[in-house]
Amino acid sequence: MDETRLINGHPFVSYTREIYSTEEMINRSEEFYQWINKRRTVRDFSDQPIPLEVIENIIKAASTAPSGAHKQPWTFCVVADPSLKKEIRIAAEKEEKESYDSRMSAEWLEDLKHLQTDWQKPFLEIAPYLIIVFKKAYDLLPDGNKRTNYYVNESVGLTCGFLLAAIHHAGLVALTHTPSPMNFLTKLLKRPENERPFPINPCGLSTPGNLCTKT
Repeated sequence: MDETRLINGHPFVSYTREIYSTEEMINRSEEFYQWINKRRTVRDFSDQPIPLEVIENIIKAASTAPSGAHKQPWTFCVVADPSLKKEIRIAAEKEEKESYDSRMSAEWLEDLKHLQTDWQKPFLEIAPYLIIVFKKAYDLLPDGNKRTNYYVNESVGLTCGFLLAAIHHAGLVALTHTPSPMNFLTKLLKRPENERPFPINPCGLSTPGNLCTKT
């Protein structure tokens, strides 16, 4: 059992872990690189069901990411209901169509050509789960007062990185989808005023023979 000590009135837990030889560190770092380098961004998902427990474990892993003052300024919303996924797709495609038609610069559109994407986002309905991460701009206390969070974007970016690694580790695939603006998610998911949508992460199995770019 970990030993807990109070330092200036605050609890600290003793931390120890195994130490590897130089050779083993090199081997382990190389093995991890080779494994994580197999992760891909996927847009063609299978609709095959995935146990919810898998998604819950993935989110628990993502929540171990470091954060400013350990405030963990994030909320994970998991959407599996087909009708809600359809609403999200309709709202996202509305924003995406406007972006492709008028918001994006010529340079931006040129940079997207190799991905061969457009405003249509069927994966938002096909993927069995949408994992939507919200960042907490500040905390709302029970009495209605606000409490500051620190390095919010950096902290939520870190947990999203952990999320993608955990999805890959579970044998699943994902896409980081960021329609802009994403305010429709706050309304559709009935989130409080202190939360802002970060990315939508469709998550599931890849279709057989799926083609993807090396990203």
